[in-house]
Amino acid sequence: MHKDQLDVLKRIQELEFACVDLNLYLDTHPMDQKALMDYNTYTYQLMMLKNRYESMYGPLKNFGCSQSQYPWKWIEGPWPWEIEY
Repeated sequence: MHKDQLDVLKRIQELEFACVDLNLYLDTHPMDQKALMDYNTYTYQLMMLKNRYESMYGPLKNFGCSQSQYPWKWIEGPWPWEIEY
């Protein structure tokens, strides 16, 4: 895996963690406007970064969540257990 690909994948994981954490916080603090703004900012950044990653390296998810270029990209590596961090 190329360094840029790994860097983008790590950033996606960081943003996903932040979104999950803020989601859990907002479940118990729904009136926290700053947390909601942060959540919306991170989810937007995450969507944009996932689109960038998929356009450069192929789909991140299957089962109708991500489109694929021709030929079918889902089988191209690395598989999650093949990534060396």
